[in-house]
Amino acid sequence: MNAMSDLRSFLKELRMNDELLEVKDPVSTRYEAAFLMKRHDTGPALLFENVRGYRNRLVSGICGSRKRISMALGVKENEISDLLIGSMRNLSSPTISDDGLVKEVQRRPRLDRIPILKHYEKDGGAYITSGIVSAKSLDDKVENVSIHRMMLVDRDHLSIRIVPRHLYRLCHMAREEGSRSLDVGIAIGVHPAVTLAASSPLPFGVSEYKLASALMRQGLKLTTCEHVDACVPSDAELVLEGKILLERQVSEGPLVDITGTYDIVRKQPLVEVVRIMHRRDYLYQALLPGGTEHQLLMGLPFESKILEGVRAVVPSVKGVRLTLGGCCWLHAIISMEKQTEGDGKNALLAAFASHPSLKHAVVVDSDIDINKPQEVEWAIATRFQGDKDLIVIPNARGSTLDPSSNQELALTTKVGIDATRSLLKPKEKFFKAVIPGA
Repeated sequence: MNAMSDLRSFLKELRMNDELLEVKDPVSTRYEAAFLMKRHDTGPALLFENVRGYRNRLVSGICGSRKRISMALGVKENEISDLLIGSMRNLSSPTISDDGLVKEVQRRPRLDRIPILKHYEKDGGAYITSGIVSAKSLDDKVENVSIHRMMLVDRDHLSIRIVPRHLYRLCHMAREEGSRSLDVGIAIGVHPAVTLAASSPLPFGVSEYKLASALMRQGLKLTTCEHVDACVPSDAELVLEGKILLERQVSEGPLVDITGTYDIVRKQPLVEVVRIMHRRDYLYQALLPGGTEHQLLMGLPFESKILEGVRAVVPSVKGVRLTLGGCCWLHAIISMEKQTEGDGKNALLAAFASHPSLKHAVVVDSDIDINKPQEVEWAIATRFQGDKDLIVIPNARGSTLDPSSNQELALTTKVGIDATRSLLKPKEKFFKAVIPGA
């Protein structure tokens, strides 16, 4: 991988591989761009050359397929999980300097000059959906990098959705130390490795920039912000320097989440943008809420987590797929070489423990292609018996994103299906018929 890889260099690679569709006609930031993003959700990435009312071009769908993500990481599609696991075990510190391409232009905040999209009819407003938010503890000992949706409030304010994870904890720590704000750097338009790293569940205290650097073969360069205590990728397209106001909250939402359904309105913190810096002709990167790109970015790191967790119990596991039909979040298919009766059920329990949001999981033999739903259904039809091979776990911790669950308490019923061949019956009963010479 090129050590200088950034979003622009990756766009060139997409163009050369026919993975980029350039839209020449003018489009509006209000629904029209999102409509085209939805129409091409499983197609190529999009580059909007003419955004009505704005000078800057807009890109979307950069991480909208496993193929494009594997291209960005320099591996095959079936090697993404192992690369993530290996990189998490061998983190690499990025280089940090005071300069960077993102500092070509520095100006006062005018968020209304940025082509921020309104996506769906009932959205609470226009939303930044691809912002990589970096923040540090006040003593600089802890750094967190994560993706957060941010709703446009006015020309220099955003509301930010913060779930009770690491950024939430940093805000709590700052509040306890008497601070009224927490500095953040919000980077938009970065290499896919940075986006994927920011989506990954690392332990608190481990910077996701170190994972990004490992994924990029030590190719990540950061720069220090000018007006806040935060670091951002030096070749990002656009950076908002801001402060999370810990004592001010506004209504945030609704917005479509990963399931394609609307999340609720909540009181969330306000971000005051104090300065903007960007490349001279910056590209604005957008991500369609509930689209394939959204689902893959959330799901791929947890595929790795499930794979690692199941391998610890059943070493013969071959692969894991969080399915698009399950929003890359709620449904998993696990492939394994069954050694003894009971391996399938152990694999299911390990999967549920590795990814608490997982709702339904299916274990299949390695002759089943986990990328083909019809083959998985065939395995359920021919190798599964409900009274022997079904696991039902009621009132377990699940995902608050599942509208059918008890969202207030995050309780759900988990179902595991062991669709592997019984070792107590002759193998020949389960063979797929083959035509010689086919």
